[in-house]
Amino acid sequence: MSGQLMPCSPQEIGSLFLFEKLTPEQLGRLCSEGRVEKFEPGPVYTEGEPATCFYVMIEGGLVLSRRVGGDDVEVTRTAQPGVYCGAMQAYLGDRVRQVYNNSMRVTDTSRFFVMPADTFANIMQEWFPMAVHLLEGLFFGSKSTQRAIGQRERLLALGSLSAGLTHELNNPAAAAVRATATLRERVAKMRHKLAVISSGPYPREALVNLIEVQERTAERVAKAPTLSPLEAADREDAVTDWLDDHGIPDGWRLAPTFVQAGLDIDWLDQVAAAVDAEILPGAIGWLNYTVETELLMDEIEDSTSRISHLVDAAKQYSQLDRAPYQNADVHELLDSTLLMLSGKIGTRIQVVKEYDRTLPKVPCYPAELNQVWTNLIDNAVHAINGVGGEGTLTVRTALERDQLLVEFRDTGPGVPADIRGRIFDPFFTTKPVGEGTGLGLDISWRIVVNKHHGTLQVESEPGDTRFQVLLPLTAAADETSEESA
Repeated sequence: MSGQLMPCSPQEIGSLFLFEKLTPEQLGRLCSEGRVEKFEPGPVYTEGEPATCFYVMIEGGLVLSRRVGGDDVEVTRTAQPGVYCGAMQAYLGDRVRQVYNNSMRVTDTSRFFVMPADTFANIMQEWFPMAVHLLEGLFFGSKSTQRAIGQRERLLALGSLSAGLTHELNNPAAAAVRATATLRERVAKMRHKLAVISSGPYPREALVNLIEVQERTAERVAKAPTLSPLEAADREDAVTDWLDDHGIPDGWRLAPTFVQAGLDIDWLDQVAAAVDAEILPGAIGWLNYTVETELLMDEIEDSTSRISHLVDAAKQYSQLDRAPYQNADVHELLDSTLLMLSGKIGTRIQVVKEYDRTLPKVPCYPAELNQVWTNLIDNAVHAINGVGGEGTLTVRTALERDQLLVEFRDTGPGVPADIRGRIFDPFFTTKPVGEGTGLGLDISWRIVVNKHHGTLQVESEPGDTRFQVLLPLTAAADETSEESA
């Protein structure tokens, strides 16, 4: 928005604190190459537009705001003469994208000294070359430091995830190896028992009955009910007594296996009725091996399924085989991140999921949102560990007006009010030296706000800290065009 041109007085602009040390010649050049404009209340420039002018307020009032999600959030309101805004980084040239990083509107009839961005850059480089070099070093040095430490933070997170994933994979892998070795031993014994039975003086009909009982036993194992410890103990006692009464040796050793497989004395009575008394001990031993092999194969299946599930979760977390930008189910992203961090969360922290499964998918960068979840969960775990290591982490999703809410609530000590406004600043951390870079929340904020046009906020009191991520349900126009390209 252009204002009404007004006369430019070198003496007037020289009274502003920004120009008070300039010579009369320099002030004269500013007036000749710049201009004074009067603006009526309303918008002057909008965030994201090309930064074409540098503004210094002579009189009036202004408000600066940033776009967060679907809202304009006020960041500055002032009537102080000399405040400046607009193309403040013009001296960096095309090394950075020259756009307005906020929106400005005036609240009263106001006058501004306005310089074109190119003029401002030339004057800065000509009059203050040393200051420009220092500012360039500060700007690019800060960017470089943020990138380096951000990369370090991602590597630390990756190391933590890798350690947790390795631990999680090791348990089912070791269980599968143990079960496989035991299964090989049981199958060998089964072959031996089969040889003993087949070489005995048993009629063919008895062997057929035994094979039929074996098939029904295998089917029963697959449908075994889950018993309470008390129910299992009572059933083991009954099965042991039955085996002892029928002259089966080591009944106490066989009973737990039979009970685990869902076999009871009614089933044993059916077995006794199906085979001759002389073949019963051998048949029970043979069926015991059948039960054990079925249980071992179930254990191997469970272990390998767990490994497959972990690998799928790792792929979901990393999004290696997915498009960078897509419509994603946040619950899948949250579950994969929680699984990846399960080793770090441990057993003393209870994880509660309060998911609204009716929520639609959201357009997003899933891998980057997983990084946000990682940072927020890691902070919650650290907070709970600070109060003894026992507590609750609640992950909740809901529809908040026209946005999707993802909330992480922990029972830690809370974020003190005096630092709550700084926790999203780069390099600010409350963790001990060596444990945090201070970039986790800064990275999360930039991913949510800048990349997804959402909101990241915190509400905290002792025992109840909530980090809330709000994501738009529709893609921004720039993301839609980028995706179609």
